[in-house]
Amino acid sequence: MTEYIETPADIEEMEKTPIEERLKVLNTYDMIRYGVNRDPQAPALTFFRDGAAYKESVTYSYAEFLGEVNRTANMLHDLGIGPGDVVSYLLPNLPQTHFVLWGGQAAGIVNPINPMLNAEVIKEICEHAQTRVLVALGSLPGSDIWEKVESIRDDLPNLKAIIRVMGPGDEAAGIYGYEETVAKYPADRLDFEREIQPDEIAAIYHTGGTTGTPKLAPHTHFNEVSMVEMVLLNFKDLKPKDTFMCGLPMFHVNGTTATGSAPLFLGAHILILGPRGYRDPGVIKNFARIVEHYRGAFFSAVPTVLSMMLAALDKGADISSLKYLLCGAAPLSVQLCESFEKSTGMKVVEGYGQTEGTCGSILNPSKGRCKIGSVGLRLPYQQAKIFMLDDEGVFQREAQVNEIGTLCIKGPNVFPGYLDPKQNEKIWPQPGWLNTGDLARQDEDGYFWLTGRSKDLIIRGGHNIDPGLIEGPAQALAEIDLAAAVGQPDAYAGEVPVVFVQLKKDVQISSAEIIDCLSDKIGERAAVPKEAFILEQMPLTAVGKIFKPKLRWLAIEHVYRKTLAEVEKLADSLKVSVGEHSVYGTLATIKVKLPAGVDKAEISRQISDKLGPFMTKYELHLD
Repeated sequence: MTEYIETPADIEEMEKTPIEERLKVLNTYDMIRYGVNRDPQAPALTFFRDGAAYKESVTYSYAEFLGEVNRTANMLHDLGIGPGDVVSYLLPNLPQTHFVLWGGQAAGIVNPINPMLNAEVIKEICEHAQTRVLVALGSLPGSDIWEKVESIRDDLPNLKAIIRVMGPGDEAAGIYGYEETVAKYPADRLDFEREIQPDEIAAIYHTGGTTGTPKLAPHTHFNEVSMVEMVLLNFKDLKPKDTFMCGLPMFHVNGTTATGSAPLFLGAHILILGPRGYRDPGVIKNFARIVEHYRGAFFSAVPTVLSMMLAALDKGADISSLKYLLCGAAPLSVQLCESFEKSTGMKVVEGYGQTEGTCGSILNPSKGRCKIGSVGLRLPYQQAKIFMLDDEGVFQREAQVNEIGTLCIKGPNVFPGYLDPKQNEKIWPQPGWLNTGDLARQDEDGYFWLTGRSKDLIIRGGHNIDPGLIEGPAQALAEIDLAAAVGQPDAYAGEVPVVFVQLKKDVQISSAEIIDCLSDKIGERAAVPKEAFILEQMPLTAVGKIFKPKLRWLAIEHVYRKTLAEVEKLADSLKVSVGEHSVYGTLATIKVKLPAGVDKAEISRQISDKLGPFMTKYELHLD
């Protein structure tokens, strides 16, 4: 039997065994118990509060970890949570976050929420999920989570109780202090009967739609345990007791799966990199020393984090324990990947996934060839194809090799559909096949290459931003006739949101004034546009819709011109044009007329250095 994935043939060989025969468990509670049974006294979870004091930590053994999960499940059950009831949480990365995540799934359904969203959006998510119990961080310096909870609690009719982590309770007001309450419940068992079925909902994740009805994606228990199996088949040399470092937020599927459920099933050791994860400057500054101290083997990150780590890397630390870095959520530049691998000696494995696919769908093989810039081969049991769809999302045919179309997936990890049935229209171009909304091509070796998005999502440092969150407030400004938000390339964040507007006749407003107005009206800090561009005429399609590809091209042209203006001798002779390309999706054409005597090779090198962090391919013409 194939041990490691190196080629598509290895995946097909693995798939000769049905996934149902591979699965040791069929729900997430049994998954935790399976990890415990490998070695109850092995370390399951370690946590430190501050990256500047990373050696000051607390560790839970697997037996202790299961005990806290049991206590939490028993407490939630006692508060009325059953198989169809939802527990939402607003928590940073804490041990309690794990206990609520898995204890909540043992008792009912868990709904992780990004605590950085504004109160109104959090309220809408809780309303749509029909939250019955809300778990939130108490009043602490630097956190406004509890203030948000207090501002919305009276507007949630389904809410029966609030659990306050790291803060006092007030049971008369329906508020329970987590630490004091959970201690009353048994740790050695669940004190209620529940036989969790594989098709029952385990978790509901918010994946966008912050205007109108939030887009909530349910995962079944079968989705989640299948995902763990599929991921670990690609990393078969990760072993029990290896240390998985968790720095991504635990309201996101990567944090809860790649550095959550996968190591717990494996019997590995999770190291939570503080409450703020990679947003803690101490974690970035001391990352190599943290690896050395805890013998880190695996971590998952986005390209923005890698850039920060590389700049701060302590080359005197022993990081030889590192095996793999899983990089996803945003495109990784060739320059950054090569620099990181050279500096750390570890393998960067770039991949692709989305919440609707539980976590991951496509990965570069851990033992085979990694094509930098590609997101890799499909995971075992994850069917992935490029479909040619019409403008209404209707299937026409399968794409040919290297032909750009819509990436679609099918498999045991694919969710059953959004909570709101209306949001499921046109997402299934063929039975069981999910339209990911991403444009891609598949090469002759079976590797997938992302080339753009058919959906309008903006991805800033791995954080999904709904353009509607920007466009609604912009359109509401009295001076603006039309508004459209797109992602603009950014060397640090991958892309950042910008807004293009067409003004009403005979009115005046500056770009700076537009940004100031939107800063007060947009409910998510990451979504506030970095720039506003005023157009005389918004580009439109033949049927009168805003043609967003043209706006993306304009944004790329703007950034490339601005970046290359820093290169001497280019400012007066530089021309940048961006358009569609049959293989790359988007191509920037750069033309430069150089004065006599200028070293073309040196100018070409400087251009390469400047544009290396960006993902859009370019073609250079030096005259």
